[in-house]
Amino acid sequence: MTSEKTPIQPSIGLFTAICLVVANMVGTGVFTSLGFQAIDIQSGFSLLMLWIVGGVFALCGALSYGELGAAMPRSGGEYHYLTEIYHPAIGFLSGWVSVTVGFAAPIALAAMALGTYAASVVPGLPPLAIAIVVVIGVSLIHTRDLKFGSSFQDIATVGKVSLILILIVCGFVLAQPQDINFLPSVGDYRSIFSSPFAISLVYVTYSYSGWNAAIYLASEVKEPEKNVPRALFIGTAAVMVLYVLINFIFLYTTPIDRLAGQLEVGYIAAESIFGTSGAKIMGMLISFGLISSISSMVLAGPRVTQVIGEDMPVFQILAKKNRNGVPYYAILLQLSIVLILLITSTFEAVLTYLSFTLTLSSFLTVLGVFIYRFGHPEVPRPYKTWGYPIVPIVFLAISLWILVFIFKDKTMESLAGLGTLALGLPVYFLAVKKKVISSDT
Repeated sequence: MTSEKTPIQPSIGLFTAICLVVANMVGTGVFTSLGFQAIDIQSGFSLLMLWIVGGVFALCGALSYGELGAAMPRSGGEYHYLTEIYHPAIGFLSGWVSVTVGFAAPIALAAMALGTYAASVVPGLPPLAIAIVVVIGVSLIHTRDLKFGSSFQDIATVGKVSLILILIVCGFVLAQPQDINFLPSVGDYRSIFSSPFAISLVYVTYSYSGWNAAIYLASEVKEPEKNVPRALFIGTAAVMVLYVLINFIFLYTTPIDRLAGQLEVGYIAAESIFGTSGAKIMGMLISFGLISSISSMVLAGPRVTQVIGEDMPVFQILAKKNRNGVPYYAILLQLSIVLILLITSTFEAVLTYLSFTLTLSSFLTVLGVFIYRFGHPEVPRPYKTWGYPIVPIVFLAISLWILVFIFKDKTMESLAGLGTLALGLPVYFLAVKKKVISSDT
């Protein structure tokens, strides 16, 4: 193993950075959310507006993060930004959530969804065993070297996007159109300001999470001052288009009462387009597509752990890289947490409060765009947030609304999320104490 001081030779190009954003965003949410939204919302226009509003929210976040990524082009994401803008303790708490459950729980969820999809296509396959084999295999791939892992990520993401595009095109060409109106009506405006729309929007914004993925590997991106903001914007905009189109196809091809309340809407829509046999093939392809999501999070998550290890001697083993420059121990730590969550089936419980802590972290980060401008006007900013100050204000307003809504609707889960943050405080103070002692000696 090499030390954490080994210079990093950036090897991630713009295309791979975009793929990382796309793969992080396109997971299980887009193939499952619509069924629950269609229970209370029956309007095609209102359902598509959910995904448009969620996409605008994600784009505002990506444009805002781009400024910080260009001004502070170091891996670590929110951990690094919040440390520089506010205080190392705030940055550590954000990193603490990322290291413990922020990436591990979504990886476990995607792996289990992959296993479930595969088992529905080939009865008798054990979903848990499939999930475990996949996360171990993908993690080992990313321990080899960054170039090999990047190529794997590119291929997996292109495959997943191609699958979605095939589903969209075939939906237009092969399916029988349903009797549903996508143009706005008077009743639609009441629907958009209704409680069911608000509840659904919370879950849609969670489906868009991952728009910030490129910031976690900023140190390893070529020309990060240019390519990190570009990757965030292009990747998020591409996913927004895909999300709106795929949900349009779900509604265009399948009776809305068949979708309402169903989890596997992707499989149901594929059945309407291709028939039973074709749906089984599509279900298997969707399960393979989830490998791209797992891979992107396996690639990004350990970089937060690595940067914490570089800053705090007590965690320095997690910053160590193998001979190919990969944070080997950080990847193994994340894999261990994922396996524990899978085997104990606790990842679903973790995910119920994860959205609160992640939204809080991104809220503080985008607020930091204003604070960092006022506090450090001398810092070079190769990219400044387009539409400033309106764009970050829109993001902050929607984030604050989501935080209040989640806290009111899921108070215990929100408190559990704050409790997870609180657990990180003694760890931080212990690490700081050790750092001071080591520097004195």
